[in-house]
Amino acid sequence: MKVAVIGAGAVGCYYGGMLARAGHAVTLIGRPQHVDAVSRDGLFLDTQSFQAHVPMQASTDASAVHGAKLVLFCVKSTDTESAAAEMAPRLEPDALVLSLQNGVDNAERLRSVLRQEVAAAVVYVATEMAGPGQVKHHGRGELVIGPTTLSHEVATLFTGAGVPVQVSDNVVGAL
Repeated sequence: MKVAVIGAGAVGCYYGGMLARAGHAVTLIGRPQHVDAVSRDGLFLDTQSFQAHVPMQASTDASAVHGAKLVLFCVKSTDTESAAAEMAPRLEPDALVLSLQNGVDNAERLRSVLRQEVAAAVVYVATEMAGPGQVKHHGRGELVIGPTTLSHEVATLFTGAGVPVQVSDNVVGAL
């Protein structure tokens, strides 16, 4: 499955990096200094169980979501509508946008801008950007995602990448 990560900070890079390490085509969309480092050296994942340089695509342009079946939406809550509007004309009609953001209303805010299916997620991970192109994982990593037409496929995708996932009808309650 082709995956795009818009807002490639610590959370987006961790999950995108785990998927890329498992062999999925992942494109990170982020800030220039970070994108340059990932394009040059790959993403350096420093986790509790391994360290690895993970090659993947990176871009500063929202048009890089084109072709992605799964979009991990990881921008700051204050940028939700503007980032969604920027990527909207480039999204595939059947793409799933998974909101990996803090806050209880981000998925609803995304739905107000996008025609594509949107799902909320609860993120239980401790990560930080250790430098351009470098993510430090401090603990946990599981996801709880809301039910969608692709929930089970997405859960299988993440589980195969070493990320525990639960599909729940009560994601908003968990948020």
